Amino acid sequence: MNRAKLFIKNFLVYGFGGIISKLIPLIMVPIVTRMMPDSFYYGLSDLSNTIISFFSAIAVMGMYDAMYRMFFEKEDDEYKKDVCSSAFLFTLITSVFVSVLLVIIQEPISQLFYSDPQYGNLVMLSAISVLVGSTNSIISAPTRMQNKSGIFLITNTLSPIISYSVAIPLLLNGFYLIALPLSSIISAVVLETIFYVLNRKWFSIKRFNWNYVKAMLKIAVPLLPNFIIYWVFNSSDRIMIGNMLGNDQVGIYAVGAKFGQISQLIYTAFAGGWQYFAFTVMRDKDNTQVVSKVFEILALISFATTLIGTSICKWGIELLFEEEYYSSYITIPYLYLAPLLLMLFQIGTNQFLVIKKTWPNLLILSIGAVSNIVLNLLLIPLIGIEGASIATLVGYCLSILLCVIVLLKMKLIEISWRLLISIGLFVALFVVMRINAFTVYLINIPLSIIYLLIIIALYFRDIKKIFEKKKLNKDSS
Repeated sequence: MNRAKLFIKNFLVYGFGGIISKLIPLIMVPIVTRMMPDSFYYGLSDLSNTIISFFSAIAVMGMYDAMYRMFFEKEDDEYKKDVCSSAFLFTLITSVFVSVLLVIIQEPISQLFYSDPQYGNLVMLSAISVLVGSTNSIISAPTRMQNKSGIFLITNTLSPIISYSVAIPLLLNGFYLIALPLSSIISAVVLETIFYVLNRKWFSIKRFNWNYVKAMLKIAVPLLPNFIIYWVFNSSDRIMIGNMLGNDQVGIYAVGAKFGQISQLIYTAFAGGWQYFAFTVMRDKDNTQVVSKVFEILALISFATTLIGTSICKWGIELLFEEEYYSSYITIPYLYLAPLLLMLFQIGTNQFLVIKKTWPNLLILSIGAVSNIVLNLLLIPLIGIEGASIATLVGYCLSILLCVIVLLKMKLIEISWRLLISIGLFVALFVVMRINAFTVYLINIPLSIIYLLIIIALYFRDIKKIFEKKKLNKDSS
């Protein structure tokens, strides 16, 4: 299978499975928010996710990515089983430790994240989620690493169905605090059981190899701060909003973030297929050109869809949500683009992982994260939840800019003049839309169409070649 087909297959198949797991929760957001008394409860549920994501990153400690990297080092199944077993046992130990620690310090954690020590029960549920979710990421990995797309599609469809089948009855019976966290735990336990049955041949305590753990830690440890910094980008704004504006505003911001992260469907499609593709082509002589082309294509998709989504975001919020959540629309354009910039950043930083030099990721992300926090402190008191979304976007912009500059100097990526024109035009049109408060449809929609036409004109020859190749392939068959 050639590289283009390999990438497209993984992008579509794994991406489709990932999209289903994201699409169902997205569809359920308007339903769930209507079943809750007010935005305060949805804000608490969102803050629970921030706890889980932070402590899960510590528990996994970058071991998933390190295991993935070493899995493709040799074409020896016995070696691969040793790697998987060693990664799982190590992650199990760290996950138990982190979960027990959460239980012990539940009151201060509740105060820090919820601005109130009385929500220790939510911290307890978060501790269970950390244990289950962290080990599940390792147990499910062989399915993806073997490219078993059918299983991936089924399990990703099953997960949200189980979760909301539990959550809805709980909400109807008034369990607003625990409905979403508890349903997520039950769904995760079911999936972990399924993956253990499917992948149990890859895991055995007897196969634990400390030398492999040390080798993986050399890759994983520099990645751990990266995951924590990702958390700062994605979650610290919630905590700061809660402390500065109240948990009800966290709920409103969470709706904007969830609706804005329709782009997560694109990001999830990418993430599902990218890692397998990236490591299978990492030894190719033209790896830099391949990665650069993927970067450019996905950048164009990101900018075009952002302008389209920005054109109609206010209308979408008013159509789907109650009036309490209307103000969340202002965050959508920024929070829609942010995951897509993360996608582009990960394409670039994967080049560091391929050459086994992950420390630049940490330095680059740290600069972006610090700028994010500083801007949150400045902008949230001034302009509320829009300030938090701007801070997130600016942090990612700074990180990806620094990443590209470093990769250009190392000759690990190439940036075309057409992409630079596309970026400049996008920024200009986005600013115009914001001046109109993202609400003047008669201006915003035509601007989006103009941008699409200009992109088509810039890349007309490439588009023409694609159709010509398809026609040749069809005629030859």
